[in-house]
Amino acid sequence: MTSGCKSGSRLSHRHTPWQVFPVLGLLALALALAALWALPTIRNLLMPVEESALSPDVCLIAPPTPYNPASGRPLTEPRAVPADARCPVCGMYPARSPNWAAQVIFSNGDAQFFDSPLSLFRYLQDLGRYTRGHSADEIVARYVTDADSGRWISADSALYVHGSSVMGPMRTTNLPAFAEATAAQRFAGTHGGVALRAADISHDLLARLGGETVHRH
Repeated sequence: MTSGCKSGSRLSHRHTPWQVFPVLGLLALALALAALWALPTIRNLLMPVEESALSPDVCLIAPPTPYNPASGRPLTEPRAVPADARCPVCGMYPARSPNWAAQVIFSNGDAQFFDSPLSLFRYLQDLGRYTRGHSADEIVARYVTDADSGRWISADSALYVHGSSVMGPMRTTNLPAFAEATAAQRFAGTHGGVALRAADISHDLLARLGGETVHRH
């Protein structure tokens, strides 16, 4: 009986290494976690991006659409608006308003699509705010939709009617585009407004058209 009790007593007082060396155990755990944190992949997954690292005005939900060489179309030709493309200025889907859509094409083939000429001109006045990695001097072509025919036309040679009663896709005053001066004047005669060249569309005019109301990214 006595021998049995002594044996039981010895077993009850045995300790695992974690119980004997709790500090060493915690230290080993800390070293293991530090080793994992040192791995760039683990650190990038766990550490949030600092707000200051990215400009709050850069649009992250409307990246440029790359050129597809397999299309067989010249790089600078206007393209059909992809259904999932979003306007970098207002966040709308230009494919849903094809009679108002606009686009710019960069020298590397990237394209940005817009819901309206108004958004296009706001974009051109402050491109760096909406697209990272590109500058205005990289633009090789820009197009708007002819409100009269529905065809793509050069944004530089088009005429735009300012001040008409016709609302754009965002239900605000816009700048419907026309390839021909007679079509623009006929539209203005019916709906009001005056025809302007692209060079006449200033920052002040865009501000009066609601240019300060921008998509928040």
